[in-house]
Amino acid sequence: MKLPKKMYAAVLNEYRKIQWQEVPVPKFGHNEVLVKVSYAGICGTDQHIFNGDFHPRTTTPMIQGHEFAGNIAAVGKDVKDYKIGERVTVDPIIWCGKCAACRQKHYPACESLKLLGVDMNGGFGEYVAVNESMLYKLPPQISDKHAALIEVFSIGFHACNRAGLKENDTVAIWGAGRIGQCILQAARTKTDNTIFAIDILENRLKIATDNFSNVIAINPEKFDPISVIKEHTNGRGVDVAFEAVGHAVPVANRQHPVRCCILCIRGAGTVCVLGLADEPAPVVMKELIWKEAKIITSRVSHGEFSQAIHHLTCGNLNANTMISAEFPASEAQYAFELLEKEPHNYLKVLLKIS
Repeated sequence: MKLPKKMYAAVLNEYRKIQWQEVPVPKFGHNEVLVKVSYAGICGTDQHIFNGDFHPRTTTPMIQGHEFAGNIAAVGKDVKDYKIGERVTVDPIIWCGKCAACRQKHYPACESLKLLGVDMNGGFGEYVAVNESMLYKLPPQISDKHAALIEVFSIGFHACNRAGLKENDTVAIWGAGRIGQCILQAARTKTDNTIFAIDILENRLKIATDNFSNVIAINPEKFDPISVIKEHTNGRGVDVAFEAVGHAVPVANRQHPVRCCILCIRGAGTVCVLGLADEPAPVVMKELIWKEAKIITSRVSHGEFSQAIHHLTCGNLNANTMISAEFPASEAQYAFELLEKEPHNYLKVLLKIS
């Protein structure tokens, strides 16, 4: 197939201004493939980039998008394991391989970690050049739409792996947004025990309770989450608590979500923090020390694409619950403005690229 020289992409020409315009098809190297993108997801990071919050890390003009999937349109001469026409999803993470973390193969902690669609052009265009090491083949059971969610699902699986979540563990998840829902779904593949979902937005709690078994929803504006959790666990507390709120909205007579996680775990339990807030989280360390508990963090993913693909293929994940809306990529500007105007009404918004 003869490749076109031009393509269309949603280009962020300046912060807060995206235009669907013609640009050159990206060149690809000997170890790279050219992916024709089918669907891409809008992430919270994309919204921050749109607003200019990542400047000077990001510069304009740029093509965003790090959650995407598509078909291979062309392959470099040294590519061995992939061929034209294959459906793939892309792990957007690029690590240096040289820093102390990388030498320990702890790639999410790379000191100069980069992502497609953040530090370089990504998947909000018809084509994107990708190193073959970043590709994962897609089975026919996974639709193009659901394939665009594999990256965000992998974050949920990575968090569960970081926390050491085990069979029959009880879980509390502060924040039932995009990441919280993905943690919930990943956790449900590991444990059938009770999962507590905590959020001030009833519509997000309803998604959790309507679609998954043995989930107890708690709205902190109505009930004290710590008391509810202790009541349902006979005073013991949960094995693992996740904080996926980020920028927390203060609730009268309630502690900060990170401290709530510490308060709700059992002795020797684990707290896993994912929320990327800029504000300090007030923590009383003796509450953690008394329990000789662990507090760890989780960022991006570390090969969990395979887990997400496996569980999507087996029907263990409900991808449809994550998708709130779909727009053609030519309407990316409208989609971003809508997410900004009505953030509480949407989880994942997909852009149909081609």
